[in-house]
Amino acid sequence: MRLFLAILGGFMLSVPASAQIEGTRDDHLIWTESQIAQLQQLVDARASEGLGSCSITNFSQPNSASDPYRRSRLASVAANELMRAYLEGCAPAAARSKWRISSDDRLIDTQQLLLKALVRNDLAAYFDALRPRNPHYQALREAYVAEADEVKRATLAVNMERWRWMRLVMGGKYLLVNAASFEVTLWENDRKIRTWPVIVGKAKSPTPVFEATVSGVILNPWWEIPASIAAEGIGAMVRNSPAAARRKGYVYQNGRYRQRPGPGNALGQMKLVMPNAYSVYLHDTPNKNLFSEPVRTFSHGCIRVGGAIDLVKTLLDGSVTALRIDDILDSRQTTTLSLNNSIPVYIAYFTAEGSEEGGVRYFPDIYSRDDLQLAQHDPATDCAA
Repeated sequence: MRLFLAILGGFMLSVPASAQIEGTRDDHLIWTESQIAQLQQLVDARASEGLGSCSITNFSQPNSASDPYRRSRLASVAANELMRAYLEGCAPAAARSKWRISSDDRLIDTQQLLLKALVRNDLAAYFDALRPRNPHYQALREAYVAEADEVKRATLAVNMERWRWMRLVMGGKYLLVNAASFEVTLWENDRKIRTWPVIVGKAKSPTPVFEATVSGVILNPWWEIPASIAAEGIGAMVRNSPAAARRKGYVYQNGRYRQRPGPGNALGQMKLVMPNAYSVYLHDTPNKNLFSEPVRTFSHGCIRVGGAIDLVKTLLDGSVTALRIDDILDSRQTTTLSLNNSIPVYIAYFTAEGSEEGGVRYFPDIYSRDDLQLAQHDPATDCAA
């Protein structure tokens, strides 16, 4: 219900709950000729949303003596199909197999939404309310309409579709990681607040697409070393060269390899508290030099943040002072600090997005995910967090 209210906004408040459309029969809405014309315009214009391949029921058949409500019935079916396309897109299910950002948009009662649109006699406003809210979508849509190059149009359409897979209401404040652009951005009321560079997974260990909730920050974290990474050489070092291992902070405790907090710790000085099924986190790194590389695919799947302490101070602003954060870092004591209010973080993948200078930025398809006819079979990650 909260999502439903958010979508309708002021429109819902202007329509009485008891409002009915005059002339309904057998649960079918009776459409006027003007409303059918509005719907036809929206169906014809769906290609401008990158939805040209979506199949919509033909509602041009005339009524008949035996079926006096045929056009209205078919128009209602077509309108609901178009609403679903606006909300969820039309790509085959296989294309979304690795897009693990859930959406409850499918729970929206589009029949009630349609009823209210017809009561107000304004279909266009309601379809407009179903478009993704993030400004990147509008930039992609404008570019798609104007772009003549078929390759770029295909890229724009793919990324518009990905935005339809996101939640329509993403949260008042959220973090968005775009693995393809090597950036994490902080958004508030769908306005970009800050941006930080990131390093993401290699092609053989790609950063997955998923969502989580950030509830806090761990300063001076221990690194719990995955078994596969320990097998690459750390385990042998601890067993065969214990003095060298100690200098690097590596220890073997309670049946697992770990690395103590310190300047050489693989997680750097911070790690976000964001539990998830992939053990993938946003964290600091001691290897700052890698942020100068234009293509930053160096991790086992986790997301290393450039300016990580600035990100921490931004998230904790108003609850923990910058001075206290600096004191904790200097102490090298592992400390968990909680955000005043948890926020969502979306780990996504967009190979095109709006530019602050206007227009669109394009990024390499580093994980070969842009062919939406194919399922995205990513190898399992083994993140260094």
